[in-house]
Amino acid sequence: MIVSYDTIGNLSEIIRYFLYKIIIDVAFISYKWYNYIMKANNKYPIWKPAYRISPNIARSLMDIEAAKAVVENTPLSPAIEAELRHKARVRSSHYSTRIEGNRLTLKEAERVIAEPKAHFHGRERDVKEVRNYWDALLKVEDWASRHIELTEDLIKRLHAIVWNGKRAKATPYREGQNAIRDSSTGALVYLPPEAKDVSGLMTEMVRWIHRAEKEKIPVPMIAALAHYQFVTIHPYYDGNGRTARLLATFILQRDNYGLHGFFSMEEHHARDLEGYYNSLTTHKHHNYYEGRAQTDLTSWVEYFTALLARVFTQAKDEAIGLSQKGVQAEPKLIRQLDRRARIVFSFFTKKEHIITQDVAQALGLSGRMARNLIRRWVKDGWLVTADRSNRSRSYILSAVYRQFVGI
Repeated sequence: MIVSYDTIGNLSEIIRYFLYKIIIDVAFISYKWYNYIMKANNKYPIWKPAYRISPNIARSLMDIEAAKAVVENTPLSPAIEAELRHKARVRSSHYSTRIEGNRLTLKEAERVIAEPKAHFHGRERDVKEVRNYWDALLKVEDWASRHIELTEDLIKRLHAIVWNGKRAKATPYREGQNAIRDSSTGALVYLPPEAKDVSGLMTEMVRWIHRAEKEKIPVPMIAALAHYQFVTIHPYYDGNGRTARLLATFILQRDNYGLHGFFSMEEHHARDLEGYYNSLTTHKHHNYYEGRAQTDLTSWVEYFTALLARVFTQAKDEAIGLSQKGVQAEPKLIRQLDRRARIVFSFFTKKEHIITQDVAQALGLSGRMARNLIRRWVKDGWLVTADRSNRSRSYILSAVYRQFVGI
């Protein structure tokens, strides 16, 4: 057989191509294994935020503790608690999405949350954003009540709910560069880290949060710094701000700074958007690698803790005001109910029966998890099965607890 020089040249090119491809594939696999082994052995460096506890931060932390103690010891009926919590959730869902440009009004957001079939022509995306945030907030409350450990997988699941709804799969981090630009001028405001660095930076952040908790750093400061670092890394193409605010809420609620869910930080961020953004801009350079990564975060922590102190103080004043209107002290049996049980108990101030779907929607649970919870409550003796039909099983308060409705 005669082989021409052209054929040999073509074969050479083919062999070179496949060798190149093998080298790239091996490098990629090695990189993936390196990441896996480093994570498994906890050998990623921990994020080291630069900050100091200034006199302003110290004052804010004391104000937070004082307001927290008052609210936790102020007797309120389950019905009033449920009303305060519901209003705060609605405001959080509205204002957090409004920060990102959502066009629904507060009244429209309330309707979207209350009516599953509510529709606003031309604003379908706005409706979806509010509903997704509401579902994500319920999921955050559920995770916090069960003291679920903060992991990267939890963060990915949280972002998935924010972006695609409660049945979405965990969202992987971005694989390309993103940028924050001025919506009016298009000018570059901030250039986050490159995609290749995102996974390592997120691992560092989560590991720092774990260490900070062990070292007893004040919870409001951990929430503040986690919020900052998440939006600084900007691990997704979109939905970073909403996820950061929910992450801070999760940390506060899980570590006993949820204040029964009576407040909305998102509303206060939205009402002073310039102050919020200015506080997040801790360095003059727009590039993450040109100073943002090492900048002093004291001013951001001052902003966050001062705002939290103000919000806690308002919640305290509202709770005291409602308590002074003649609210009776709670019976011991009601005080023994946990947070989720109290939420469901409050339903009975407005209706006689509840069904599994009521519990699932209120707590952000699947139908199966709601049924398991209800079975436990029936066993505990405060719920009774009213209708044993498999299709429309309903529940009522037991006679002992029925006497407390309306207190």
